[in-house]
Amino acid sequence: MRLKKMHWVGIIFSVIIAGVDTLFFLGDSNLFLFLLGIAAGIVALPFVIGLILENKREQEISDMFLEFSRNLAESVATGTPISKSIINMSRKNYGSLNLYIAKLSNQISLGIPVNQALHNFAYDVDSPVISRAITLISEAERAGGEIDYILESSAKAISEVEKLKKERQSSIYNLVVQGYIIFFIFIGIMLVMEFKILPLTAGIGSIGSFSLSSITSIADTSASTGPAISAQELARPFLYLLLSQGFFAGLTIGKITEGSMKAGIKHSFILTIAAFLISTGAEATRRYF
Repeated sequence: MRLKKMHWVGIIFSVIIAGVDTLFFLGDSNLFLFLLGIAAGIVALPFVIGLILENKREQEISDMFLEFSRNLAESVATGTPISKSIINMSRKNYGSLNLYIAKLSNQISLGIPVNQALHNFAYDVDSPVISRAITLISEAERAGGEIDYILESSAKAISEVEKLKKERQSSIYNLVVQGYIIFFIFIGIMLVMEFKILPLTAGIGSIGSFSLSSITSIADTSASTGPAISAQELARPFLYLLLSQGFFAGLTIGKITEGSMKAGIKHSFILTIAAFLISTGAEATRRYF
């Protein structure tokens, strides 16, 4: 991935925050971790935004290819050769697909066979749906079959696939919302345990004049008192649990809604950063306020 301007801005601000955090708040572990989480969120945010924009671009390409297939089918149905039809289609506006269609048209104009140019087009776009459609179109063109019928069928197939995707996203939208609500309820439960229940266990490492470490050696000489286990040490595994839960829950949400774990990275980012900042921020707030 090439680093763009927004990536460098995020990296610079993240380094500044991390540097200030290290210089002034290194002795305060709670505030130090909170600011460090903000720095990590800032450096990761541009990459997540880039991923979201890339997914949006891929969706736009699929929509525009559906329109391109329909127009191409109509043109071929009038008796225009597919090569001439593609060149004519390159003059229309297809959004994010314009660059790829222009390249396809230039290759055909230079004398590259339509079959090879279509395969190059599918390789450049790198979309499973478009690749399947291009395979059907190129094979029909090579075999000399009813290319207009194949184009129309491909357009209908792509339309059905996109329709099913949208129906799936709308039907499980409530599940996604419930997943977010359940996760934040889980965060609330962890905070209650950390601030209300765990403080009651502070000093559990010492029982009278005996320590937990000395119980195993009770048969030996008189036991010595061991260091007490603080509530903060007991709460630390809860933070790790929240982070792992947020990460994998986000991937699951992406897989369910869009059929790809890559699409779930943005959900993982939101849940993980939220869990970290809420947990460390609550601890820092309790200490100072």
